[in-house]
Amino acid sequence: MDKKIILSTSYFGPISYFSKFLLPENIWIEKHEHFIKQTYRNRCIIYGANGPVSLTIPVKRGSFHKIKIADLEIDYDKDWQMNQWRAIESAYNSAPFFQYYSDDIKIFFESDTRLLFEHNMNIITSLLKLIHLPKNILFTEQYIPDSATSIDYRMDLRPKNAPEDQLFRSVRYFQVFDDRHGFLADLSILDLLFNAGPETLDILKKSLKLEV
Repeated sequence: MDKKIILSTSYFGPISYFSKFLLPENIWIEKHEHFIKQTYRNRCIIYGANGPVSLTIPVKRGSFHKIKIADLEIDYDKDWQMNQWRAIESAYNSAPFFQYYSDDIKIFFESDTRLLFEHNMNIITSLLKLIHLPKNILFTEQYIPDSATSIDYRMDLRPKNAPEDQLFRSVRYFQVFDDRHGFLADLSILDLLFNAGPETLDILKKSLKLEV
């Protein structure tokens, strides 16, 4: 059996998440786990004028602990889309490549995609195209336990108390508010895209601790 890189779904995931798509192994995204709160599954972190800003997609609660991530619905009763896009505009309007990419990103704050997993996959697919990083993505057909044949990042890539990523190193690049708060590592891929533009792929390659 081919070796697998197993990732959770992610909402504008961090740079370390997207660096995994450069690895030669097959990329599998988990569809059958239960939703886990306070993770990149429905949260991203951008760099605002006052420091890190967390943006979270609200999900319909009910019994989400018993619902597969692929079946989890987004809660559109809350006006999160407009608020989040305004936060992104405020953070990156003066970034070198914001105007170049903004239309491609804004559409995800105007859609009414019902399921979180589908919404995230639309984002991931679009971002990989913008970065010029082709990758065939596979999806789990059942929950895959951790095993010797896989490199499992489902729980290791998280906003807080994450273990050291043995395959990732942070690479500095220009950030709009660097002069105020210093360089902030491993933010949402949006931070890298808006600030580095066509250099995004090269920076992702440099962030890997191995040759690809």
